[in-house]
Amino acid sequence: MQLPVEITYRGVAKSDEIERMVREKAARLDKFCDHINRCDVAIEQPNHNHKKGNPFRVRIDLTVTPGHELVAEDRETAGDSYQPLAKAVHDAFKTMERQLRHLVEKQRRE
Repeated sequence: MQLPVEITYRGVAKSDEIERMVREKAARLDKFCDHINRCDVAIEQPNHNHKKGNPFRVRIDLTVTPGHELVAEDRETAGDSYQPLAKAVHDAFKTMERQLRHLVEKQRRE
């Protein structure tokens, strides 16, 4: 990537394991598209009193030349069963990977 990955934690303790996982998954995105300008990842736990459901929200903002912005988010929804933070990070990056592949295919056709 041209710029480093920016990771923001809100209501979640910073973890070396999660940070390493985010950086590895961001590097994987770089394999699909070599003109990523920016990658911002926000990891949040908006409601600390959750008894069930996914208490974590992971949002990825990616800027790709020329002027495309992609956003992927894994967040709590009604009826979700609890999932650990690592799973939320994994799911958000899988969603971003699909979006990025779609964009790259579209750019190749044009």
